[in-house]
Amino acid sequence: MDHFLINQPLHQPSFIRSFVRREGRFTKAQRSALIDYWPYYGVDTHQQSLNLDELFIKKQPIVIDIGFGNGESLLYLAKQHANLNFLGVEVYRPGIGNLLRNIYLEKIENIRVVNKDVVELLQNNISTNSISSALIWFPDPWPKKRHHKRRLIQVHFLELLATKIVTEGELSIATDWKPYAEHIQETVQQCRLFKKCQASKFIKHRPQTKFERRGKKLGHEVFAQTYIKK
Repeated sequence: MDHFLINQPLHQPSFIRSFVRREGRFTKAQRSALIDYWPYYGVDTHQQSLNLDELFIKKQPIVIDIGFGNGESLLYLAKQHANLNFLGVEVYRPGIGNLLRNIYLEKIENIRVVNKDVVELLQNNISTNSISSALIWFPDPWPKKRHHKRRLIQVHFLELLATKIVTEGELSIATDWKPYAEHIQETVQQCRLFKKCQASKFIKHRPQTKFERRGKKLGHEVFAQTYIKK
């Protein structure tokens, strides 16, 4: 099964990884699910460009969920929005195993999963104007100043992502770290490719993630915004 876990070098060295690759602890169920259900719901990215519509049973607008964690919110979204197809991207295999197990148990057909750095995926495997909506909910804020360069939300990343989103497509971002929220707002303005909108036309209710619940317990305010690609 390890053929889809090989690290590949970035083609553009200006991108710095926004995560530290850690294996984490697998439960027996997570490991078994990763082995048993990846062939059905996992997406191998050896080919240069993926035909996203061919990954799903129905041809529907595609939402990419970047960094879905344990998959709890992604599973909820897929169940609530049968009219959308969801491509979940995550680097941590225990979270992938957890999601795959729940997809199988609940017979969800509108989720597919990629185990890859999202920058590499966008650069090498996703076609221009093929995504209707992108979700980036509670990315690592990298709070220390010396680590700010690792933050996922940077101008060059938004420029890359924008090429994959259709015109009038959406970008939804949420964080519970106020300094990161300010950074995000400034970065989107510098990018000049997105404009704020009042509400998503795709996802009316954003489910709470594990990270959001943890932040609220710590007294953090949640900052969430949906943008439209110009």
